Amino acid sequence: MDPMAMTCKALLENLDEVLGFIESCADRFGLKENRKFGLLIAVEEAFVNVCHYAYGDKEGEAELVCSGDGGSFVVEIADRGIEFNVLSLPDPDTTTNIMERKIGGLGVFFIRKMTDDLSYQRKDGRNILRMVLHAHDDSATS
Repeated sequence: MDPMAMTCKALLENLDEVLGFIESCADRFGLKENRKFGLLIAVEEAFVNVCHYAYGDKEGEAELVCSGDGGSFVVEIADRGIEFNVLSLPDPDTTTNIMERKIGGLGVFFIRKMTDDLSYQRKDGRNILRMVLHAHDDSATS
């Protein structure tokens, strides 16, 4: 699959457009429904984080690129906001009573759980979060 890209303002009102783009790319790649559902959750969490934190009070953009070959489907989300490695956050304590847990942290936890490989890099003034789903893990029925 040749790479497909989109750029949009990092605003929550663009979330549906972002998810539609990712879903279209995943369908083109042939990702099964159950895997696509998990990917959409991960992308939603990542995009919302960019919208809320990357640019502070300023306006900015998010760039999304989908690519794939026979073995893996890849989504990269990039922004030119403040440097922040979302993967540096620890997993939340999911063993504590829900009423006693600290608020926050579940989004990154979901991103980790819904993808097979996850990486972050800061390159050319951009935060780049790379999410990978491997085809060999796509064997469950949809």
